[in-house]
Amino acid sequence: MAKAKSAFVCTECGAEYRKWQGQCSSCQEWNTLTEVRLSSPARSGSSAGTPARGGYAGSLSREVVDLANVDLSEVPRLSSTFAEFDRVLGGGLVPGSAVLLGGHPGAGKSTLLLQTACKLAQQRSVLYVTGEESLSQVAMRAHRLQLPTQGLKMLAETSVETILAVAERERPEVLVIDSIQTMHLEDISSAPGGVAQVRESAAALTRFAKQSSTVLLLVGHVTKDGSLAGPKVLEHMIDASLLLEGGADSRFRTLRGQKNRFGAVNELGVFAMLEHGMKEVKNPSAIFLSRQHEQAPGSLVMVVWEGTRPILVEVQALLDESALGNPRRVAVGLDANRLSMLLAVLHRHGGLFTGDQDVFLNVVGGVKVLETSADLAVLLAVVSSLQGRALPRELVVFGEVGLSGEIRPVPSGQERIVEAAKHGFTRAIVPRGNAPKTSPAGMEVVAVDKLADALEVL
Repeated sequence: MAKAKSAFVCTECGAEYRKWQGQCSSCQEWNTLTEVRLSSPARSGSSAGTPARGGYAGSLSREVVDLANVDLSEVPRLSSTFAEFDRVLGGGLVPGSAVLLGGHPGAGKSTLLLQTACKLAQQRSVLYVTGEESLSQVAMRAHRLQLPTQGLKMLAETSVETILAVAERERPEVLVIDSIQTMHLEDISSAPGGVAQVRESAAALTRFAKQSSTVLLLVGHVTKDGSLAGPKVLEHMIDASLLLEGGADSRFRTLRGQKNRFGAVNELGVFAMLEHGMKEVKNPSAIFLSRQHEQAPGSLVMVVWEGTRPILVEVQALLDESALGNPRRVAVGLDANRLSMLLAVLHRHGGLFTGDQDVFLNVVGGVKVLETSADLAVLLAVVSSLQGRALPRELVVFGEVGLSGEIRPVPSGQERIVEAAKHGFTRAIVPRGNAPKTSPAGMEVVAVDKLADALEVL
């Protein structure tokens, strides 16, 4: 009897090795290699290019064609019934694509997909496979959320072979798997949730989606550090990886794309978790600007760019005299290393010393700011807290700060100023390169070249 082939795969980066070793040579992590069964004698006759089951409407071409002759007609997308969900996906669901939705327990992954599936089932064929809950539990949640349940096909199963057989018979346009960590293949001996099971189960389901032009939606769990649980190679198989974030103390959820082959990865969708499920927030700036009536020192509004739209968020800074030899630098929602760099620029080119102060920085609303346009707003909020003087409520700031103290322009400056004017802000401090030729009505735009100029304006 032939021996099954196996390999050792790193759970962090997906690198493969013929034998076990203590450290992965690719990512330098220790004790991350796990044995994975590559093939079994019973399936040795099939290859990666040949479908394990017949009858699929193959969408993968086996013919060699010239790139110039490829049909450029856009594949029609399916709306998820949520405008914010479609925005993050790049315009909607693409037939034949595999989308992975991850998030912490309680973030609302199953709720969001159940709402999407129930609404889509009113016009299209949808199959919802649950491996973590019984059919009655899913029906109770749908009843609590007051969702239309007529037309949604349900299946409580964890065997991938059975799921593929049912999907081949039903031919759904959308297939939802909740969750990939509970799925298993019969010819793999490891337990569900292991590296081998997650990898091979996802590969089989993705292959079916590609060959049958079915939209595949997978639910995935995350680890304590926020990364996707399971082998890293899982993220390479899928077409889009989305992360649903939100604290237990907040009713707002943010959906951010980490990988998307059909759209931009920096799009942000905002939802509110209400009694009847997830509700999309079409004006995120309104919820992030729930400010106090009395302005406090260290508080300032900045304009960040998320995907294709500007969002106004509030940044708060608190400086307190440090009793330690090494003052603390804490940043929530911003890069802590960049905060240390900006404080050095403030000392060198602004003449303000913060080496004896504990600096705490927070972006209100749980938003994670990834771009550099927040630099100037961060520094002005720090100065406001250091001096104990509140900044005007009608002031909005954005701009990148360089190491030599210069204020660099940022993309889409005109759109940021217009968005601030819509929300009633009357004054803006912006880089010289972003100064508009004509300011919006009621908006005074102050253009600055250096950090010293911005401090002089204050």
